[in-house]
Amino acid sequence: MTTAYQQEVVQLLKQVIEPTLNNDIVSLGMVRNLRIVDDYIYLRLYIGSHQHQLQPEIQSKLSFLSWCKKTYIQICTIPGVKTTLGISSGKGGVGKSTTAVNIAAALKLQGAKVGLLDADVYGPNIPQMLGLGKADIQVINTPTGDKFLPLEVQGIKVMSVGLLAEANRPLAWRGPVLHKIITQFLQDVEWGELDYLLIDLPPGTGDAQITIIQESPICGVILVTTPQQVAVADVRRNIYMFRQVGVPVLGIIENMSYLICGDCGSRTPIFGSGGGEQLAAELQAPLLGQIPIDPRICSGSDTGNPIAMSEYASPAREVFTQIAISLNSTFMLHDESTQLD
Repeated sequence: MTTAYQQEVVQLLKQVIEPTLNNDIVSLGMVRNLRIVDDYIYLRLYIGSHQHQLQPEIQSKLSFLSWCKKTYIQICTIPGVKTTLGISSGKGGVGKSTTAVNIAAALKLQGAKVGLLDADVYGPNIPQMLGLGKADIQVINTPTGDKFLPLEVQGIKVMSVGLLAEANRPLAWRGPVLHKIITQFLQDVEWGELDYLLIDLPPGTGDAQITIIQESPICGVILVTTPQQVAVADVRRNIYMFRQVGVPVLGIIENMSYLICGDCGSRTPIFGSGGGEQLAAELQAPLLGQIPIDPRICSGSDTGNPIAMSEYASPAREVFTQIAISLNSTFMLHDESTQLD
């Protein structure tokens, strides 16, 4: 009977559509930990700060169940944050963190309020990529308890596990400690009002990745890969993990796609070709961009000057700009049109 009830609940929940992504809240992974105990329904709803209208809609849909005495909905959100996106890769070394920093920079230049959470506990490089030296993290008192205050650099709010670690020391945290640190970073940071919070996920499919995905209101992930088949195979494992927890893949970014000849402008696919397009076709998700190999991307990361914020024109900068415009067309512009209505 409980199984039949659960199926009935899921079917009703699938009638609740999230208007921005134009999909139901079950397929988007917004409903988690659904339980039916006796005649009561319990669920967690993972939402952005602008999606609280979904709660009464869910209550209304489930009120049609004659056997249900009451529905308990636990709202899981990051205060002030509209859209939380994960940046992920199947393996290290494909430029995931570099891509995350430049997407954040490009979104900032488009006028968005952006935060960047460096949750890559195995290689927290974002502070260096944004030119942050050794900086003490402040803890402030708020009505909901003590919170970490993120640092702000080039208009981007930043929090990183790397800011808690000693320089040149490995982050050798084991399961329970790792889980506590990650949940603290998700729940105890005073971000203020943000249009986007980008979470730089650790590469692969381990405990840290699963904890972050399950404990945060990530509405979707962007997968970073390189064209070669080895990287594509690793990304497929990542995709399986996201599907298990019900988080959709919003798009693919292919990094190191080609080298542009400085003399003739021809493109050479040093690491092969077609990997990003192949994944996009398999997932029926957009290929958001193909980023060329450019030494200025590397030097910009080393010196804290993301290429997306550089003053000179470059194909790589143009790709990051187009990615930001694409994300805005999905999330921000819809919000503005809704407000105008």
